[in-house]
Amino acid sequence: MALLSQWRAERDLQRKAAGYVTALFVEPEDADVEWLAQNATRGDVDHARWELRYARRALGLIAAQRDALDDRTASIVAREITEAFSRDRNIAAGMLETAHSQFNARLSAYRDGLASRAGAPTWIRMGQTLFAFAGGSFKLQDSNIVRAGELLSSYLTEANDALRASFGAVALPDNIPPSALKGPSGSR
Repeated sequence: MALLSQWRAERDLQRKAAGYVTALFVEPEDADVEWLAQNATRGDVDHARWELRYARRALGLIAAQRDALDDRTASIVAREITEAFSRDRNIAAGMLETAHSQFNARLSAYRDGLASRAGAPTWIRMGQTLFAFAGGSFKLQDSNIVRAGELLSSYLTEANDALRASFGAVALPDNIPPSALKGPSGSR
């Protein structure tokens, strides 16, 4: 019976991950694509759309790594993203490896930008990262960088909302502070 219970739990986690990744694969708004194309990709709408797709998906995986309740969530979300890439009709035949490589480069850069505590505020670093990959000017903190940072901040918020909707939210007892739930070694 334990094997069946474990199988059900794994299937449930897989179902939740699939729902979460579906939210990450929502197409970017046309207005955002047009804005990025005009201000960073020299009018290349396809490049702008891909940069926004990569950003949403990378920030979604980072949210799963940082904020999920279950340690297994990030790895199953990563697997589901990989599978979703293989089914993505927007990826040209023979370009799947390139898409994975480009996604991983952006994932690393966004992760580093979010983890850094030095320099510009996080949302500015995120905007600069988007513009760097898109081919735009990213050294000045101008209105385009601010808008890019705000857009990526909204993607991260949406990812966290989708994560909670798919996997559940933390529910702590009202009468016990979170610090009291930790054991003596700092683990739960």
